[in-house]
Amino acid sequence: MNRFHFAFKVKDIASTYRFYHEILNCHIGRQTENWIDFDFFGHQLSAHVSDNIPELDYCGKVDNIKVPIPHFGCILNEQEFETVKRNLQKNDITFIVTPQVRYKGKKGEQQTMFVLDFSNNPIEFKSFKNETEIF
Repeated sequence: MNRFHFAFKVKDIASTYRFYHEILNCHIGRQTENWIDFDFFGHQLSAHVSDNIPELDYCGKVDNIKVPIPHFGCILNEQEFETVKRNLQKNDITFIVTPQVRYKGKKGEQQTMFVLDFSNNPIEFKSFKNETEIF
């Protein structure tokens, strides 16, 4: 598997550390006072402090649900999805799209949920019923 790297804007290191490390259990990589890297389920996230975080745009429509674009996320197995969901719930993280099954009984059936990190970055977590149907 090739890993992706994604650099994105956050409001501060402390709340970013709390969300990604303490709530999502992502391991910490390198960091300075202005950025921090996380192992995001095997991929590298680089969070950079900015005072210019763009407004959300709910222009995406998937299975009749408006979703924010852009967003990033991760495809997890069913057990990982449930663990992330529980961690979000026990930390009182509000879902912008509640955990649900999309395309039930159809090709590409998947569990999905969206949350915002503490800098207002939208994140989607998915788990496909059949991983051969990801694409």
